[in-house]
Amino acid sequence: MTSRPPRYPRVVLKLSGESLAGSQSSGIDPHTVARLASDIRDVREVGCELSVVVGGGNIFRGLRAAEMGMDRATGDYMGMLATILNSLALQDALEQSGVETRVQSALEIKEIAEPYIRRRAVRHLEKGRVVVFAAGTGNPFFTTDTAACLRAVEIGATIVMKGTRVDGVYSADPEKDKSATRYEELSYIKVLNDNLQVMDATAISLCMDNRLPILVFDVTQPGNLMRAVMGETVGTMVQDAS
Repeated sequence: MTSRPPRYPRVVLKLSGESLAGSQSSGIDPHTVARLASDIRDVREVGCELSVVVGGGNIFRGLRAAEMGMDRATGDYMGMLATILNSLALQDALEQSGVETRVQSALEIKEIAEPYIRRRAVRHLEKGRVVVFAAGTGNPFFTTDTAACLRAVEIGATIVMKGTRVDGVYSADPEKDKSATRYEELSYIKVLNDNLQVMDATAISLCMDNRLPILVFDVTQPGNLMRAVMGETVGTMVQDAS
């Protein structure tokens, strides 16, 4: 284990719901969640204050349900509940790894999670706990990407790290276009203008307004989270143009 301090002392890690499914098409794969928990534990041990926002797409997608005729707000609230299930699964895996963890929910569900309170979240981080932010922003029509950026700004995080299944941002879908090139660095404006699908426009704009960098990297590779936190070149960095 490295003795160097982390390059990013306070991080919000955004995980898609699909990242918890592993090789499955949906649901939660306990082995995948345990591996993610192990990476998070290692990062905590080098002194990084880490919080996590998990999506719910492995269980339910409100936007997809809306496209099939469901009321959009109802679908989004159902998606928020899916994020709570994923957050509890991650909390369990983290605590089995010996990491003290708190789930804070934007929807009140006091029997299983704390309400989201910014000052309390910061205090948990200062005490070495991992905080999992559940239920998005608590509002329909906002994605968990936006929730991750919002929470990062609120708690004074130094970066948002978006863990995906690919090793960064490409000019096109690399699985469909073999000529697609990977970017090492992008400006917020280029992401918005070229519609590169790093995050939704609201999330990108929020980070741009607050000069909060975003790192998109492959979280499925063991050790990549540690490399990212320590400042090694991993994935694609989105920040102000040089």
